Amino acid sequence: MRALARVRRGEGVAVLCLDLDRFKAVNDSLGHPVGDALLQAVAVRLRECVHETDLVVRLGGDELAVVQEGASQPAEAAAAATRIIVALLARFDVAGHQVSAGDSIGIALAGPGSTDADALMRCADLALYRAKEDGRGTLRFFEPGMDEQMRVRRELEADLGAALGQGELALFYQPLMDTQRGCVGGFEALLRWQHPVRGTVSPAVFIPLAEETGMIMAIGAWVIRKACADAARWTAPVKVAVNLSPVQFRDRSLPHIVAEALAESGLAPTRLELEITESLLLLDDEKVLEILHGLRALGVRIAMDDFGTGYSSLSYLRRFPFGKIKIDQSFVRGMMEQKDCAAIVSTVVSLGRLLGMSVNAEGVETREQFLALREQGCGEVQGYLFSPPRPASEVAAMLDGIGQAVTQEPALAGPLSPAGGSAAPRPSAGCPA
Repeated sequence: MRALARVRRGEGVAVLCLDLDRFKAVNDSLGHPVGDALLQAVAVRLRECVHETDLVVRLGGDELAVVQEGASQPAEAAAAATRIIVALLARFDVAGHQVSAGDSIGIALAGPGSTDADALMRCADLALYRAKEDGRGTLRFFEPGMDEQMRVRRELEADLGAALGQGELALFYQPLMDTQRGCVGGFEALLRWQHPVRGTVSPAVFIPLAEETGMIMAIGAWVIRKACADAARWTAPVKVAVNLSPVQFRDRSLPHIVAEALAESGLAPTRLELEITESLLLLDDEKVLEILHGLRALGVRIAMDDFGTGYSSLSYLRRFPFGKIKIDQSFVRGMMEQKDCAAIVSTVVSLGRLLGMSVNAEGVETREQFLALREQGCGEVQGYLFSPPRPASEVAAMLDGIGQAVTQEPALAGPLSPAGGSAAPRPSAGCPA
Protein backbone atom coordinates (compact mmCIF):
# COMPACT_ATOMS: atom_id res chain seq x y z
CA MET A 1 0.00 0.00 0.00
CA ARG A 2 2.94 2.31 0.73
CA ALA A 3 4.22 1.78 -2.82
CA LEU A 4 0.79 2.44 -4.33
CA ALA A 5 0.57 5.67 -2.35
CA ARG A 6 3.56 6.82 -4.37
CA VAL A 7 1.59 6.17 -7.57
CA ARG A 8 -1.01 8.68 -6.41
CA ARG A 9 1.79 11.18 -6.14
CA GLY A 10 2.74 10.52 -9.76
CA GLU A 11 5.56 8.06 -9.18
CA GLY A 12 5.84 4.66 -10.88
CA VAL A 13 5.54 1.18 -9.38
CA ALA A 14 5.97 -2.20 -11.08
CA VAL A 15 4.96 -5.62 -9.81
CA LEU A 16 6.98 -8.59 -11.07
CA CYS A 17 5.44 -12.03 -10.50
CA LEU A 18 7.75 -14.99 -11.04
CA ASP A 19 7.89 -18.69 -10.45
CA LEU A 20 10.65 -21.24 -10.82
CA ASP A 21 10.38 -23.32 -13.97
CA ARG A 22 11.88 -26.50 -12.50
CA PHE A 23 11.13 -26.24 -8.79
CA LYS A 24 8.61 -29.10 -8.72
CA ALA A 25 11.10 -31.43 -10.38
CA VAL A 26 13.66 -30.59 -7.67
CA ASN A 27 11.10 -31.16 -4.91
CA ASP A 28 9.89 -34.45 -6.37
CA SER A 29 13.31 -35.91 -7.11
CA LEU A 30 15.53 -34.54 -4.33
CA GLY A 31 13.02 -33.94 -1.54
CA HIS A 32 11.43 -30.96 0.17
CA PRO A 33 14.47 -30.03 2.30
CA VAL A 34 16.47 -29.51 -0.89
CA GLY A 35 13.54 -27.58 -2.37
CA ASP A 36 13.41 -25.31 0.67
CA ALA A 37 17.16 -24.73 0.48
CA LEU A 38 16.80 -23.85 -3.21
CA LEU A 39 14.14 -21.25 -2.37
CA GLN A 40 16.48 -19.68 0.17
CA ALA A 41 19.31 -19.55 -2.39
CA VAL A 42 16.95 -18.01 -4.94
CA ALA A 43 15.94 -15.34 -2.43
CA VAL A 44 19.60 -14.38 -1.95
CA ARG A 45 20.11 -13.95 -5.70
CA LEU A 46 16.87 -12.02 -6.03
CA ARG A 47 18.00 -9.50 -3.43
CA GLU A 48 21.20 -9.02 -5.42
CA CYS A 49 19.20 -8.17 -8.56
CA VAL A 50 16.94 -5.45 -7.13
CA HIS A 51 17.33 -2.16 -5.29
CA GLU A 52 17.28 -1.89 -1.51
CA THR A 53 13.96 -0.08 -1.67
CA ASP A 54 12.32 -2.90 -3.64
CA LEU A 55 10.22 -5.50 -1.81
CA VAL A 56 10.79 -9.23 -2.42
CA VAL A 57 8.08 -11.59 -1.14
CA ARG A 58 7.15 -15.24 -1.42
CA LEU A 59 3.51 -15.69 -2.38
CA GLY A 60 3.45 -19.44 -1.85
CA GLY A 61 5.13 -22.56 -3.20
CA ASP A 62 7.63 -21.43 -5.81
CA GLU A 63 5.77 -18.21 -6.61
CA LEU A 64 7.51 -14.96 -5.70
CA ALA A 65 6.96 -11.28 -6.36
CA VAL A 66 9.03 -8.12 -6.52
CA VAL A 67 7.47 -4.72 -5.93
CA GLN A 68 9.74 -2.25 -7.71
CA GLU A 69 9.32 1.32 -6.54
CA GLY A 70 10.20 4.23 -8.79
CA ALA A 71 9.78 2.22 -12.00
CA SER A 72 8.36 5.01 -14.13
CA GLN A 73 9.15 3.36 -17.48
CA PRO A 74 8.59 -0.21 -18.74
CA ALA A 75 12.29 -0.40 -19.62
CA GLU A 76 13.22 -0.16 -15.93
CA ALA A 77 10.98 -3.10 -14.99
CA ALA A 78 12.20 -5.08 -18.00
CA ALA A 79 15.82 -4.48 -17.00
CA ALA A 80 15.18 -5.78 -13.49
CA ALA A 81 13.33 -8.82 -14.84
CA THR A 82 16.16 -9.59 -17.26
CA ARG A 83 18.71 -9.42 -14.44
CA ILE A 84 16.64 -11.89 -12.45
CA ILE A 85 16.22 -14.32 -15.34
CA VAL A 86 19.95 -14.33 -16.06
CA ALA A 87 20.84 -14.74 -12.38
CA LEU A 88 18.52 -17.70 -11.86
CA LEU A 89 19.74 -19.49 -14.99
CA ALA A 90 23.07 -20.25 -13.31
CA ARG A 91 23.08 -23.55 -11.43
CA PHE A 92 22.73 -23.64 -7.64
CA ASP A 93 24.86 -25.76 -5.33
CA VAL A 94 22.22 -26.90 -2.86
CA ALA A 95 22.87 -29.55 -0.21
CA GLY A 96 25.53 -31.13 -2.38
CA HIS A 97 23.36 -31.14 -5.51
CA GLN A 98 23.89 -29.07 -8.64
CA VAL A 99 20.39 -27.96 -9.65
CA SER A 100 19.00 -25.47 -12.12
CA ALA A 101 15.91 -23.38 -11.44
CA GLY A 102 15.18 -20.91 -14.22
CA ASP A 103 12.19 -18.63 -14.02
CA SER A 104 9.47 -16.84 -15.94
CA ILE A 105 8.30 -13.35 -15.08
CA GLY A 106 5.07 -11.41 -15.56
CA ILE A 107 5.07 -7.64 -15.16
CA ALA A 108 2.27 -5.20 -14.39
CA LEU A 109 2.78 -1.44 -14.14
CA ALA A 110 0.76 0.74 -11.78
CA GLY A 111 -0.39 4.10 -12.99
CA PRO A 112 -3.23 6.61 -12.66
CA GLY A 113 -6.45 4.67 -12.22
CA SER A 114 -4.65 1.37 -11.50
CA THR A 115 -3.87 1.56 -7.81
CA ASP A 116 -5.83 -1.47 -6.62
CA ALA A 117 -3.30 -3.91 -5.13
CA ASP A 118 -5.30 -7.09 -5.85
CA ALA A 119 -5.98 -6.05 -9.45
CA LEU A 120 -2.31 -5.25 -9.99
CA MET A 121 -1.21 -8.65 -8.66
CA ARG A 122 -3.79 -10.36 -10.83
CA CYS A 123 -2.50 -8.55 -13.94
CA ALA A 124 1.09 -9.54 -13.16
CA ASP A 125 -0.04 -13.13 -12.64
CA LEU A 126 -1.80 -13.18 -16.02
CA ALA A 127 1.38 -11.88 -17.65
CA LEU A 128 3.30 -14.66 -15.90
CA TYR A 129 1.01 -17.27 -17.46
CA ARG A 130 1.73 -15.79 -20.87
CA ALA A 131 5.50 -15.88 -20.22
CA LYS A 132 5.29 -19.57 -19.32
CA GLU A 133 3.17 -20.36 -22.37
CA ASP A 134 5.70 -18.61 -24.59
CA GLY A 135 8.43 -21.03 -23.63
CA ARG A 136 9.50 -20.21 -20.06
CA GLY A 137 12.67 -18.36 -19.17
CA THR A 138 11.18 -15.14 -20.50
CA LEU A 139 9.27 -12.04 -19.40
CA ARG A 140 5.96 -10.57 -20.51
CA PHE A 141 4.10 -7.35 -19.67
CA PHE A 142 0.39 -7.44 -18.93
CA GLU A 143 -1.85 -6.60 -21.86
CA PRO A 144 -5.65 -6.08 -21.64
CA GLY A 145 -6.35 -9.03 -23.96
CA MET A 146 -4.79 -11.47 -21.50
CA ASP A 147 -8.01 -11.51 -19.45
CA GLU A 148 -9.90 -13.01 -22.36
CA GLN A 149 -7.09 -15.42 -23.15
CA MET A 150 -7.15 -16.71 -19.59
CA ARG A 151 -10.89 -17.25 -19.79
CA VAL A 152 -10.43 -19.28 -22.97
CA ARG A 153 -7.62 -21.24 -21.34
CA ARG A 154 -9.81 -22.15 -18.37
CA GLU A 155 -12.54 -23.33 -20.71
CA LEU A 156 -10.04 -25.39 -22.68
CA GLU A 157 -8.71 -26.90 -19.46
CA ALA A 158 -12.22 -27.95 -18.42
CA ASP A 159 -12.91 -29.42 -21.87
CA LEU A 160 -9.63 -31.35 -21.83
CA GLY A 161 -10.55 -32.84 -18.49
CA ALA A 162 -13.62 -34.39 -20.11
CA ALA A 163 -12.08 -35.21 -23.51
CA LEU A 164 -10.68 -38.62 -22.62
CA GLY A 165 -13.94 -39.90 -21.14
CA GLN A 166 -15.94 -38.58 -24.09
CA GLY A 167 -13.78 -40.28 -26.70
CA GLU A 168 -12.46 -37.06 -28.23
CA LEU A 169 -8.79 -38.13 -28.03
CA ALA A 170 -7.37 -40.43 -30.67
CA LEU A 171 -4.02 -41.79 -31.81
CA PHE A 172 -2.75 -41.11 -35.30
CA TYR A 173 0.23 -43.00 -36.72
CA GLN A 174 3.15 -41.86 -38.88
CA PRO A 175 5.27 -44.54 -40.57
CA LEU A 176 8.91 -45.07 -39.66
CA MET A 177 10.73 -46.03 -42.83
CA ASP A 178 13.60 -48.53 -42.90
CA THR A 179 15.99 -46.91 -45.39
CA GLN A 180 17.93 -50.05 -46.26
CA ARG A 181 15.07 -52.53 -46.65
CA GLY A 182 12.67 -50.04 -48.23
CA CYS A 183 9.69 -50.81 -46.05
CA VAL A 184 7.69 -49.61 -43.05
CA GLY A 185 9.55 -50.65 -39.92
CA GLY A 186 7.05 -49.20 -37.48
CA PHE A 187 4.84 -46.25 -36.59
CA GLU A 188 5.05 -43.34 -34.18
CA ALA A 189 1.86 -42.82 -32.18
CA LEU A 190 0.79 -39.16 -32.11
CA LEU A 191 -2.02 -37.85 -29.92
CA ARG A 192 -4.83 -35.84 -31.51
CA TRP A 193 -7.82 -34.02 -30.00
CA GLN A 194 -10.96 -33.45 -32.02
CA HIS A 195 -13.05 -30.98 -30.03
CA PRO A 196 -16.80 -31.07 -30.80
CA VAL A 197 -16.94 -27.26 -31.12
CA ARG A 198 -13.37 -26.02 -31.60
CA GLY A 199 -12.48 -28.70 -34.13
CA THR A 200 -8.90 -30.01 -34.18
CA VAL A 201 -6.91 -28.65 -31.24
CA SER A 202 -3.17 -28.53 -31.85
CA PRO A 203 -1.01 -30.78 -29.64
CA ALA A 204 1.22 -27.72 -29.15
CA VAL A 205 -1.74 -26.19 -27.30
CA PHE A 206 -3.21 -29.04 -25.28
CA ILE A 207 -0.12 -31.12 -24.40
CA PRO A 208 1.53 -28.31 -22.35
CA LEU A 209 -1.86 -27.69 -20.72
CA ALA A 210 -2.16 -31.37 -19.82
CA GLU A 211 1.36 -31.33 -18.38
CA GLU A 212 0.78 -28.19 -16.34
CA THR A 213 -2.46 -29.46 -14.83
CA GLY A 214 -1.26 -33.02 -14.27
CA MET A 215 -3.87 -34.49 -16.64
CA ILE A 216 -0.99 -35.90 -18.69
CA MET A 217 -0.69 -38.74 -16.15
CA ALA A 218 -4.07 -40.25 -17.04
CA ILE A 219 -3.83 -39.28 -20.71
CA GLY A 220 -0.31 -40.69 -21.00
CA ALA A 221 -1.32 -44.01 -19.45
CA TRP A 222 -4.22 -44.25 -21.92
CA VAL A 223 -1.88 -43.53 -24.85
CA ILE A 224 0.45 -46.36 -23.81
CA ARG A 225 -2.42 -48.86 -23.48
CA LYS A 226 -4.07 -47.78 -26.74
CA ALA A 227 -0.84 -47.85 -28.77
CA CYS A 228 0.04 -51.33 -27.52
CA ALA A 229 -3.48 -52.61 -28.22
CA ASP A 230 -3.48 -51.11 -31.73
CA ALA A 231 -0.04 -52.48 -32.59
CA ALA A 232 -0.99 -55.96 -31.41
CA ARG A 233 -3.69 -56.03 -34.10
CA TRP A 234 -1.51 -54.91 -37.01
CA THR A 235 -1.01 -57.34 -39.88
CA ALA A 236 2.79 -57.03 -39.70
CA PRO A 237 4.96 -57.37 -36.56
CA VAL A 238 6.37 -53.85 -36.78
CA LYS A 239 7.17 -51.64 -33.79
CA VAL A 240 5.24 -48.74 -32.29
CA ALA A 241 6.89 -45.65 -30.79
CA VAL A 242 5.20 -43.73 -27.95
CA ASN A 243 6.27 -40.33 -26.61
CA LEU A 244 6.56 -39.95 -22.85
CA SER A 245 6.18 -36.63 -21.07
CA PRO A 246 8.77 -35.69 -18.42
CA VAL A 247 5.82 -35.25 -16.06
CA GLN A 248 5.05 -38.98 -16.28
CA PHE A 249 8.41 -39.70 -14.65
CA ARG A 250 7.15 -38.22 -11.38
CA ASP A 251 5.31 -41.52 -10.92
CA ARG A 252 7.56 -44.45 -10.01
CA SER A 253 4.82 -46.82 -11.20
CA LEU A 254 5.47 -45.91 -14.86
CA PRO A 255 7.26 -49.24 -15.58
CA HIS A 256 4.28 -51.05 -14.03
CA ILE A 257 1.87 -49.11 -16.29
CA VAL A 258 3.90 -50.13 -19.35
CA ALA A 259 4.15 -53.75 -18.19
CA GLU A 260 0.37 -53.91 -17.73
CA ALA A 261 -0.23 -52.45 -21.20
CA LEU A 262 2.07 -55.06 -22.76
CA ALA A 263 0.43 -57.90 -20.82
CA GLU A 264 -3.13 -56.79 -21.62
CA SER A 265 -2.42 -56.37 -25.34
CA GLY A 266 -0.08 -59.33 -25.79
CA LEU A 267 2.38 -57.08 -27.61
CA ALA A 268 5.98 -58.26 -27.52
CA PRO A 269 8.11 -55.78 -25.53
CA THR A 270 10.63 -55.65 -28.39
CA ARG A 271 7.95 -54.02 -30.53
CA LEU A 272 7.53 -51.04 -28.18
CA GLU A 273 9.74 -47.95 -28.23
CA LEU A 274 9.40 -45.19 -25.65
CA GLU A 275 10.66 -41.74 -26.65
CA ILE A 276 11.86 -39.15 -24.15
CA THR A 277 13.26 -35.64 -24.62
CA GLU A 278 16.44 -34.17 -23.19
CA SER A 279 14.49 -31.92 -20.83
CA LEU A 280 13.81 -35.03 -18.73
CA LEU A 281 17.51 -35.31 -17.92
CA LEU A 282 18.22 -31.66 -17.13
CA LEU A 283 18.40 -32.59 -13.47
CA ASP A 284 20.93 -35.09 -12.18
CA ASP A 285 18.00 -37.21 -11.12
CA GLU A 286 18.57 -40.77 -9.88
CA LYS A 287 14.81 -41.35 -9.75
CA VAL A 288 14.53 -40.70 -13.48
CA LEU A 289 17.42 -43.03 -14.25
CA GLU A 290 15.88 -45.70 -12.01
CA ILE A 291 12.60 -45.51 -13.93
CA LEU A 292 14.42 -45.58 -17.28
CA HIS A 293 16.32 -48.69 -16.26
CA GLY A 294 13.06 -50.23 -15.04
CA LEU A 295 11.48 -49.62 -18.44
CA ARG A 296 14.48 -51.02 -20.26
CA ALA A 297 14.38 -54.13 -18.07
CA LEU A 298 10.93 -54.88 -19.54
CA GLY A 299 12.59 -55.39 -22.93
CA VAL A 300 11.35 -52.16 -24.53
CA ARG A 301 13.70 -49.77 -26.30
CA ILE A 302 14.29 -46.20 -25.11
CA ALA A 303 14.87 -43.47 -27.69
CA MET A 304 16.09 -39.91 -27.18
CA ASP A 305 13.92 -37.54 -29.20
CA ASP A 306 14.99 -34.16 -30.64
CA PHE A 307 18.66 -35.02 -30.20
CA GLY A 308 20.98 -32.02 -30.34
CA THR A 309 18.46 -29.36 -29.34
CA GLY A 310 19.14 -29.48 -25.59
CA TYR A 311 22.10 -28.64 -23.43
CA SER A 312 24.07 -31.82 -22.78
CA SER A 313 23.13 -34.44 -25.37
CA LEU A 314 26.47 -36.21 -25.35
CA SER A 315 26.64 -36.50 -21.57
CA TYR A 316 23.17 -38.06 -21.56
CA LEU A 317 24.35 -40.80 -23.92
CA ARG A 318 26.96 -41.72 -21.30
CA ARG A 319 24.46 -41.79 -18.45
CA PHE A 320 21.93 -44.11 -20.09
CA PRO A 321 22.20 -46.75 -22.84
CA PHE A 322 19.63 -45.42 -25.32
CA GLY A 323 18.60 -47.76 -28.11
CA LYS A 324 17.90 -44.99 -30.58
CA ILE A 325 18.55 -41.29 -31.08
CA LYS A 326 16.33 -39.11 -33.23
CA ILE A 327 17.75 -36.19 -35.19
CA ASP A 328 15.52 -33.16 -34.77
CA GLN A 329 13.70 -32.06 -37.91
CA SER A 330 15.24 -28.58 -37.74
CA PHE A 331 18.60 -30.09 -38.75
CA VAL A 332 17.05 -32.28 -41.44
CA ARG A 333 15.15 -29.30 -42.88
CA GLY A 334 18.35 -27.32 -43.34
CA MET A 335 20.78 -30.07 -44.28
CA MET A 336 20.65 -29.49 -48.06
CA GLU A 337 21.35 -25.75 -47.89
CA GLN A 338 23.22 -25.15 -44.62
CA LYS A 339 26.64 -26.69 -44.04
CA ASP A 340 26.29 -26.63 -40.27
CA CYS A 341 23.03 -28.64 -40.39
CA ALA A 342 24.57 -31.13 -42.82
CA ALA A 343 27.60 -31.54 -40.55
CA ILE A 344 25.41 -32.12 -37.47
CA VAL A 345 23.32 -34.75 -39.25
CA SER A 346 26.40 -36.56 -40.53
CA THR A 347 28.04 -36.47 -37.10
CA VAL A 348 24.98 -37.81 -35.28
CA VAL A 349 24.61 -40.68 -37.77
CA SER A 350 28.28 -41.59 -37.29
CA LEU A 351 27.96 -41.26 -33.52
CA GLY A 352 25.00 -43.61 -33.45
CA ARG A 353 26.89 -46.18 -35.47
CA LEU A 354 29.91 -46.03 -33.15
CA LEU A 355 27.75 -46.32 -30.02
CA GLY A 356 25.61 -49.14 -31.43
CA MET A 357 22.46 -47.00 -31.45
CA SER A 358 20.06 -46.77 -34.35
CA VAL A 359 19.39 -43.30 -35.75
CA ASN A 360 16.09 -41.81 -36.91
CA ALA A 361 15.79 -38.57 -38.92
CA GLU A 362 12.52 -36.68 -38.50
CA GLY A 363 10.84 -34.25 -40.88
CA VAL A 364 11.97 -35.76 -44.20
CA GLU A 365 10.02 -33.92 -46.88
CA THR A 366 12.06 -34.27 -50.10
CA ARG A 367 13.69 -37.10 -52.05
CA GLU A 368 17.00 -35.28 -51.86
CA GLN A 369 16.92 -35.32 -48.06
CA PHE A 370 16.03 -39.01 -48.05
CA LEU A 371 18.80 -39.98 -50.46
CA ALA A 372 21.40 -37.99 -48.53
CA LEU A 373 20.34 -39.59 -45.24
CA ARG A 374 20.36 -43.09 -46.69
CA GLU A 375 23.78 -42.56 -48.25
CA GLN A 376 25.16 -41.46 -44.87
CA GLY A 377 23.83 -44.62 -43.24
CA CYS A 378 20.83 -43.24 -41.35
CA GLY A 379 18.76 -46.37 -40.78
CA GLU A 380 15.32 -44.86 -40.22
CA VAL A 381 13.45 -41.80 -41.46
CA GLN A 382 9.98 -40.33 -41.15
CA GLY A 383 8.17 -37.33 -42.57
CA TYR A 384 5.60 -36.06 -45.01
CA LEU A 385 7.55 -37.47 -47.97
CA PHE A 386 6.11 -40.81 -46.96
CA SER A 387 2.93 -39.92 -45.11
CA PRO A 388 1.42 -37.47 -42.65
CA PRO A 389 0.11 -38.99 -39.41
CA ARG A 390 -3.07 -40.94 -40.17
CA PRO A 391 -5.84 -42.54 -38.10
CA ALA A 392 -5.36 -46.05 -36.73
CA SER A 393 -7.86 -47.36 -39.27
CA GLU A 394 -5.44 -46.50 -42.09
CA VAL A 395 -2.39 -48.35 -40.76
CA ALA A 396 -3.07 -51.41 -42.91
CA ALA A 397 -3.18 -49.27 -46.04
CA MET A 398 0.09 -47.60 -45.07
CA LEU A 399 1.73 -50.98 -44.51
CA ASP A 400 0.69 -52.08 -47.99
CA GLY A 401 1.15 -48.83 -49.88
CA ILE A 402 4.32 -47.19 -48.61
CA GLY A 403 7.85 -48.48 -48.90
CA GLN A 404 9.77 -49.55 -51.96
CA ALA A 405 7.56 -47.26 -54.02
CA VAL A 406 9.35 -44.37 -52.34
CA THR A 407 12.67 -45.64 -51.10
CA GLN A 408 14.07 -47.82 -53.89
CA GLU A 409 16.03 -46.19 -56.70
CA PRO A 410 13.80 -47.20 -59.66
CA ALA A 411 10.84 -45.35 -58.17
CA LEU A 412 12.63 -42.14 -57.39
CA ALA A 413 11.89 -40.65 -60.79
CA GLY A 414 8.14 -41.07 -60.35
CA PRO A 415 5.91 -38.55 -58.61
CA LEU A 416 4.63 -39.13 -55.10
CA SER A 417 0.99 -38.91 -54.26
CA PRO A 418 0.09 -36.53 -51.39
CA ALA A 419 -0.19 -39.57 -49.13
CA GLY A 420 3.26 -40.80 -49.99
CA GLY A 421 2.45 -43.54 -52.51
CA SER A 422 3.40 -43.80 -56.20
CA ALA A 423 2.76 -45.85 -59.27
CA ALA A 424 5.64 -48.24 -58.56
CA PRO A 425 4.97 -51.86 -57.50
CA ARG A 426 3.82 -52.15 -53.91
CA PRO A 427 6.07 -53.90 -51.38
CA SER A 428 5.10 -56.54 -48.88
CA ALA A 429 3.38 -55.30 -45.75
CA GLY A 430 6.02 -53.84 -43.50
CA CYS A 431 9.29 -55.27 -42.32
CA PRO A 432 10.08 -56.79 -38.94
CA ALA A 433 10.95 -54.45 -36.08
